Amino acid sequence: MHIAVCDDEERAREYFTKRIRRLYPDAVFSAFGSGEELLLSGVKPDILLLDIQMPGKNGMETAREFRRRNSRAVLIFVTAFEDYVFQAFDVEAFHYLLKPFEEEKLAEVLEKAVARLAQQVRLERTRARREEKSLMITAGGAHIAVRPADIVYAEVFNRKIIIHTLDADIEYYGKMKELAAQAGDGFYRPHRAYLVNFAYVRKYDAATIWLEKGQALMAKQNYPDFVKSYLRYVQREGRD
Repeated sequence: MHIAVCDDEERAREYFTKRIRRLYPDAVFSAFGSGEELLLSGVKPDILLLDIQMPGKNGMETAREFRRRNSRAVLIFVTAFEDYVFQAFDVEAFHYLLKPFEEEKLAEVLEKAVARLAQQVRLERTRARREEKSLMITAGGAHIAVRPADIVYAEVFNRKIIIHTLDADIEYYGKMKELAAQAGDGFYRPHRAYLVNFAYVRKYDAATIWLEKGQALMAKQNYPDFVKSYLRYVQREGRD
């Protein structure tokens, strides 16, 4: 997550730098002294706190140009003036924070902004899954389109691959290695005979992975790497 502040007052930048780094120590943080500096930097933060009354290009002008380049950022105006509150809607501002404000208010607004950002990321990933290309499987002389997101797990049985979705089991002749490459980084091979979709994992130990439908074996030597890969997936997807 990248949080940026744009304010022409050095004291204000120092204030935000200190508070935000304390609230979100793992976030990338940037500070800019003018709208021109922000726009010329090419930086595309996830959350932007933007002053309005600034010399040169003011905050509202900066916001309009910034929005053309970054439509998904969560924009928070920080100002001592209420005059621009209605214009803020034109650039899809998330909040209008009036100075002076308590530190608790800043923390509250940022917490909501982070929640909004997480919601946007989840929606984008959901759209991406809907638009993802299906795998074409030839089974029993028929060509079947299977979306990777629908695969719970796959296993090798009697020289065939069986793809298990929540409502069907599809058998075909193929190679697990090729299926894993096509399925993408949301999948993992915990055992040479199994491929699991992280999205359907419900419980696991060093020997077994329990999924929403069925179970998969875990090779003990793969367990540490599986745990690391699954935790990276959980963090990437924003799951609990």
